[in-house]
Amino acid sequence: MRYRTLLTLCVTSAAVLLTARPAQAEPVYAPVEIVHTEQVQAGPYHLTIGFSTWPLRAMQSLDFTFIPDGGLTGKSGTLSMTGPGMNPGMRGAPALSRHPRKRDVWGLDIQALPTAGQWSFTFTINGPKGQGTGTLGNLTVLEQPGPPLALSWTLCTLPVLGLIAFLAAAWRRHRPSRHLAKLGV
Repeated sequence: MRYRTLLTLCVTSAAVLLTARPAQAEPVYAPVEIVHTEQVQAGPYHLTIGFSTWPLRAMQSLDFTFIPDGGLTGKSGTLSMTGPGMNPGMRGAPALSRHPRKRDVWGLDIQALPTAGQWSFTFTINGPKGQGTGTLGNLTVLEQPGPPLALSWTLCTLPVLGLIAFLAAAWRRHRPSRHLAKLGV
């Protein structure tokens, strides 16, 4: 009997190893689709800002791409964003980095702007022509799509609260200690 079990285990393991294929070297994420662009002049550098969703809405994730004319070679830059409720000195200007799914440009992957109102993006670009600063101002961000967050969270927690009430009622009705007491244990 032991030999049959061992033989079955060996045959199953060999079948799994022989039929396994190497992982595909394909990109996991879909490419970034730009649906709207804006232009900014940052000193001697022309910059195209791309958005994967338009119009912009608060609390909605989207991709931003920042494409300088002539590519990224020999250039570096920073981005600072200002908008309603943000303290301009709250965060330093982070360096622009390559977009994770569109490696030939700078960008932000699945970012969301927290509040509606007027936003501005200020770019500082360093490159072979020196330093340049430019601002994309008066970028209107609309209210968040869908119901308010408080209502959404309330509706999402109702099933959990129902489950807790059900488990409490079941525990109270079929308390194990009460059954053990009846048995004299």
